[in-house]
Amino acid sequence: MRMIDQTVELDCAKQPATFSQRLGGTLAPLTALFRAFRNRRAINGLNDLDDNQLRDIGLTRADVTAALLTSTFFEDPSAHLTNSARRRWRLAIFRSYID
Repeated sequence: MRMIDQTVELDCAKQPATFSQRLGGTLAPLTALFRAFRNRRAINGLNDLDDNQLRDIGLTRADVTAALLTSTFFEDPSAHLTNSARRRWRLAIFRSYID
């Protein structure tokens, strides 16, 4: 004997968004803008480091300049620096296998 159970889920009783959910949805773009501004200020601080210090963290002065120039005011330039450092690290690992 074979039984088939079928259930139908109706989405009729959907709860309205709470105040905190609406507030979070409203403040999310402002939070992202503040984070991008804070990261931009931190990256501007990287210009104060010398080339050896930048090399220690896996960056070059060209990476810092490119991150600031290629991103608009509302974009976060730290993603560009992260990608540059990871790319340089992967290239160094690849070169160590070849040598």
